[in-house]
Amino acid sequence: MKLWNDKAPFKEIEGFEPEITEYIAEGSKAAVIVCPGGAYEFRAPHEGPDIAKWLKKNGVSAFVLDYRTAQMQHLGYAPLADAMRAIRYVRYNSEKWGLDKNKIAIMGFSAGGHLAASLSVHFDKEIYTPSDETDREDTRPNASVLCYPVIDMFEYRHDGSRQNLIGENPLHKDKEFMALYKHVNENTPQTFIWHTSSDAAVPIENTLLYSSALSKAKVPFEVHIYPIGSHGLGLANDENHDCPYVSQWGESLLKWLELIGFKG
Repeated sequence: MKLWNDKAPFKEIEGFEPEITEYIAEGSKAAVIVCPGGAYEFRAPHEGPDIAKWLKKNGVSAFVLDYRTAQMQHLGYAPLADAMRAIRYVRYNSEKWGLDKNKIAIMGFSAGGHLAASLSVHFDKEIYTPSDETDREDTRPNASVLCYPVIDMFEYRHDGSRQNLIGENPLHKDKEFMALYKHVNENTPQTFIWHTSSDAAVPIENTLLYSSALSKAKVPFEVHIYPIGSHGLGLANDENHDCPYVSQWGESLLKWLELIGFKG
């Protein structure tokens, strides 16, 4: 389903239009919008459709967001605009899918985790000019799920994500805006986070910085840090990303979703 009625604001990617794909679980009132990772250069399937199918199988409706990505094109606000439009789109059409518009979460992996966290801290900014009835809907997620997320744009940055998002030599103000732990406050949604301390691509400090900010703001959160495991594991239970010890994160997430009223 196309997200935008007309041309999407900000960066135009030739031959691509942002879309959202639904995976509706029968009887589910809650939904999770999934943002795959890929350094803002591409969208990894094992962190998108595979996750949505798993959520649906476990009784939670999901949507995969195909947001704008590109290599070294300084995407700027384009992905965040897509995420804002996506949550508004799901809320606007919630009755059609039998969903409670007050039970919509955002979930992301790696750079997709940065996008999910961006929506979680910048939901109150007018990133683009509203254009229709869909844009009247609220952009604040009711919960946030961050999987080995990119958070920092300074010392603990992921170079590829930063370059694709805000350029090779970004302005300080852009780094500040996209260093998401700096913007956590009491209105940031409740959050589930997991990461591996051995992640060589996105340092664990990204999760530690965000978790610390949540704690200081007194936002409820659950964090799991595993001692082993590479970056980009997804569910950590298939032949390409098999890591049985880390795969327990999925069961922990389902229990957390049940705790906050998103499941069962």
